[in-house]
This record gives sequence, structure tokens and C-alpha cells, in this order.
Amino acid sequence: MANSRSADKRNRQNATRKARNQALRSRMRTAVKKLRAAIQAGDGEQAKSLLPTTLSVVAATAQKGVIHKNAAARTQSRLTRAVNALGE
Repeated sequence: MANSRSADKRNRQNATRKARNQALRSRMRTAVKKLRAAIQAGDGEQAKSLLPTTLSVVAATAQKGVIHKNAAARTQSRLTRAVNALGE
């Protein structure tokens, strides 16, 4: 229970930000999971079509500060390498 109006406002702001961050993180994880499933299945065509949107979602999540930019870069690099390995 907040003891002041400012603490009450801070609690409301934190709840709003937490909900937004959870939604963005969930969106990113779902996109990555779909791409990894396509890679695992060996479906190169679907993986190549999912790659640009997945990379975009990961970059947007990092830009909004939900994940660190290096974590986003690492994820993007690994996914891209995995998709490119399917084509070879």
C-alpha cells in the first residue's frame, strides 16, 4: 500500500510499463519460437520468409529497452546463421 500520492502514481506507472514490457517480450519470444520451429523442421522456405519479420520484432524489442541491444544482436545473428545454414 502506497503511503503517498507520488508512490501511488509510481506504482501505477510501474504496472503499466510491466504490462507493456511483458507483451513485447512475449511477442518477441513467439516470433523467435516460430522461426526456430521452422529451422528445426528443415523448412528453409518458411524460415526465410519468417526471418525478416522476426529480426524486426527482436530489434524493436531492444529499441524499446525491453532487452539489451547486445542480446538482440546475438539473437539476430544466431537466427540468421541458422537460416543460412539451411540453404547450403
